[in-house]
Amino acid sequence: MLKSLGATMAQVTHRLRVDVLPSEMGRYDRAQHVARRAARHRRVKTVVGLSVSFVVMVGVFSSAFHELMDREGRSYSWATSVYWTLTTMTTLGFGDITFESDAGRLFSVVVLLSGSAFLLVMLPFVFIQFVFIPWMDERDRRRAPRALPAATSGHMILTSLGPVEADLIEKADQAEVPYVVIVEDVDHAGRLHDEGRTVMVGALDDPRTYHNARVAEAAMVVATQNDQINTNIAFTVREIAPNVDIVASANSPASVDILEIAGANRVVQLGEVLGASMAARTLGLGGQSHVIGSFAGLQIAEAGAIGTDLVNRTLAETSLRQRFGVGIVGVWDRGEFTIATAETCLRESSMLLLAGSTDQLGAFDAAYVTDSPTAKKAVIIGGGRVGRAVGHAFAAQGIEFAIVEQLPERQRDGVRYVIGDAADRLVLEEAGINDAGAVLITTHDDNVNVYLTRYCRGLRPDARIVSRSRLDRNVSTLYRAGADAVLSYAGTGSGEIWNHFRGDETLLVAHGLNVFRTPIPLELAGATLAEAHVHRRTQCNVVAVEFAGSIQGNPDAHAPLPAEGELVLVGTDLAEARFSEVFPHARRRPLFGRVRR
Repeated sequence: MLKSLGATMAQVTHRLRVDVLPSEMGRYDRAQHVARRAARHRRVKTVVGLSVSFVVMVGVFSSAFHELMDREGRSYSWATSVYWTLTTMTTLGFGDITFESDAGRLFSVVVLLSGSAFLLVMLPFVFIQFVFIPWMDERDRRRAPRALPAATSGHMILTSLGPVEADLIEKADQAEVPYVVIVEDVDHAGRLHDEGRTVMVGALDDPRTYHNARVAEAAMVVATQNDQINTNIAFTVREIAPNVDIVASANSPASVDILEIAGANRVVQLGEVLGASMAARTLGLGGQSHVIGSFAGLQIAEAGAIGTDLVNRTLAETSLRQRFGVGIVGVWDRGEFTIATAETCLRESSMLLLAGSTDQLGAFDAAYVTDSPTAKKAVIIGGGRVGRAVGHAFAAQGIEFAIVEQLPERQRDGVRYVIGDAADRLVLEEAGINDAGAVLITTHDDNVNVYLTRYCRGLRPDARIVSRSRLDRNVSTLYRAGADAVLSYAGTGSGEIWNHFRGDETLLVAHGLNVFRTPIPLELAGATLAEAHVHRRTQCNVVAVEFAGSIQGNPDAHAPLPAEGELVLVGTDLAEARFSEVFPHARRRPLFGRVRR
């Protein structure tokens, strides 16, 4: 049936291309052409009007010249009168023909001033405004290319430029992966080109655009428009390049199957991804570890110190590495991440970031899990897509929750809703904030999220608060307001796409914090971690060493590093970039030049 549905969709899409798209394709270009033609018509009309005015002025002044010269008893031809008028209007004034009467001399002054005002002011203005500036604008409009160089390969093709794509571009720049953004608006493309972005002008529904973007040699195409446009992009690209990797976003769950049938290899529902990530940041309370990702054979997990005897003890005193074999990647505390050291002291608000096998994490849980009623209760503020996705994740984990929502029409069956304003304390108490171990703030307004984060932190100083951020610039503000973790569409969306692109090369742990792997740099081969001082030099921490198919978590700092091995590290975006600067000769596997199949 799926094959039949795919064939039906292909027929419908083909019919759209034949019957509809010819009238739709190029509509934007035609509108732009009409607008430019209207502007040219206005400029021509203005120039013609000024030219007629100039001819009239010359005719009037030449006639007056004849009349005044006749009064002085002198006679000149019409050619001479035009000659005198032009030399006087242009202030050349050769002096070979002059008036002798006061009336004639006064007339000469009038002609001189009129000519100066018209020829020396108006005509240059007209030239600049209607000739030079349009020429410069047209040249600027065409500075963004319509095709990529023939040598381009292994690049990412982006079909829009928003927060998610901007974050992807930053990751691509750090990893030295080429990219191009396809932009339909020529003027917008020019502005992005001036900002240093790699852009190409083209219509998203035109196969020629993707031919010009060398899609057959691309590593990945990212379609992040609306569901209908993404379907068109996926189908168009798949016809041209059967083997290229296509990642598409979907707003509606019903669009997932359609996009996959159209040719997308991976469909990302950003709202659901963000909701699941926010839910993951609130699990791991009560001393139990919660796996947030699997990387290079290791389980990356979070575990809260609250309610355990880990509180007010240093990592050296807990001896977690020696007792359970887990690697201590770092510690979260009110949104601040620090690399784990022996002197790191744990507080009730601390969240341990662990790395280890399933058995090692199980041993940790057996020692520290507590029966905490609050760990199984949560309050979700906001009943949109993200809030509902958080609820689905909590329901799967058996966590009791309530969703606070102002709009009654957003209620769903089987879920407890509290209708009201989250800024009302009575509403939050009805939702169970006094007994909740976690509060998740999921509205799409950053100002509201900052306000509610600060309010909830005042009501529940001991609860874990996870907040959503729409813009990256508000992440630090939300942390200062009291959030324990902040996640954004840009960070989770780009992280999901980037993780798909790089396979097991990187894992986004939180906004700006990654676990990544890299071949051991040539200069570190044979040296020990104690001698390498990786953390001091790059602010990255070594989580594990992989060699000959086996991975060693919590590696021995005094063991020589194998020449053909790989390092698994954790660090911020800046730390990862710093690692590349300090160790530029780390051997890279040929990931970006290949075409996924």
